Amino acid sequence: MFGGVRVGIVGAGLGGVAAAGLLQRQGFDVTLYDMAPGFSRLGAGIQFGPNVLKILAYLDGLDKKLEEISCLPDYWVSRNGTDGAVLAKIPLNAEHERYGAPYITIHRGDLHQAMLDCVETQRIKWGHKLVDFTDNGRNVALEFENGSTETVDILIAADGINSRIREKIFGLEEALYTGWIAHRAIIPGAAAKALGADVNAKWWTADRHIVCYYLDRKEEEFYLVTGEPAEWTSRAGQLPSTREEFKAAFADYHPMVQGYIDAAETVTKWPLKTRDPLSKWHEGRVVLLGDSCHPMKPHMAQGAAMAVEDAAVLTRCLSELGVADLDATFEAYYGARKERATKVQSISNANTWLRQPEDPYWCYGDNVYNLKLTS
Repeated sequence: MFGGVRVGIVGAGLGGVAAAGLLQRQGFDVTLYDMAPGFSRLGAGIQFGPNVLKILAYLDGLDKKLEEISCLPDYWVSRNGTDGAVLAKIPLNAEHERYGAPYITIHRGDLHQAMLDCVETQRIKWGHKLVDFTDNGRNVALEFENGSTETVDILIAADGINSRIREKIFGLEEALYTGWIAHRAIIPGAAAKALGADVNAKWWTADRHIVCYYLDRKEEEFYLVTGEPAEWTSRAGQLPSTREEFKAAFADYHPMVQGYIDAAETVTKWPLKTRDPLSKWHEGRVVLLGDSCHPMKPHMAQGAAMAVEDAAVLTRCLSELGVADLDATFEAYYGARKERATKVQSISNANTWLRQPEDPYWCYGDNVYNLKLTS
């Protein structure tokens, strides 16, 4: 039905890959473009809740494949940073049946590769950095830094917080630095086990935190990622750091946390940025998803999840409402997503999620395939 509709997706991150895989399965002629020369296993962890696993089930049962290789924490544990006292212990996979899908923690690179495997190889064009596009009302002409050009019927921006597509539609505006940075490191799972690590925990004090969890079913890798106030003057999106700098930021934390940091060999840091909510997510034949339209601090572990939800709802809108009136279809997509994405963005930026006992069902229990679409 949609085989003649050419969809170009700029950005092969998790949201873009999800959109490519889902649209491909609905018969759209999809091409995924990314500036990177190829896939690389980036050294970071990620958490995906049941709300996302329900979507990945539509990618040839990817949810089950990920369940086999991921860590499956029964609980989320919040602890006081200094003395380790438990602030909250919230069921995750301990209430698997209630949520309708598992909660996983995994290496981002392993997740990314598994999702890329759900997209036909010939549909992915690496080394394609978008520099300009022109929407003439009938199609969209794309220009890439490597000199190549392409023409598509619909252009999807999945190119992140510094989206070139967003910039052209809404104007150049720097992302807002939140005043926080994040340190991250991966340590051996054996080192974490020797310290008596929780499977999935967040340690808090008034102005900073550290999140710690395993990245695989065998618990061979253990991930550390923080949020802490600091200056950031570099234009870089990430910089090398040191164990000493990392440890100094958490000098008053519990000995278990100190032990984690002592086990870190490679440490990096990056700035946490956001943007104010947009009043619309599309123009003409061009539509945005994920961090290109609602970037957030990572404190709910839902930034990539919202991008995948966007991809699923956008696919539903294009498939169910059609492409004859794209403005109406894209308005339906925006109407279906704006309230939830903005709520998650607000809570995530505030860094209050699951610090105290609360029921996260509104987030994890959601299923975008139950959503009623209105055009």
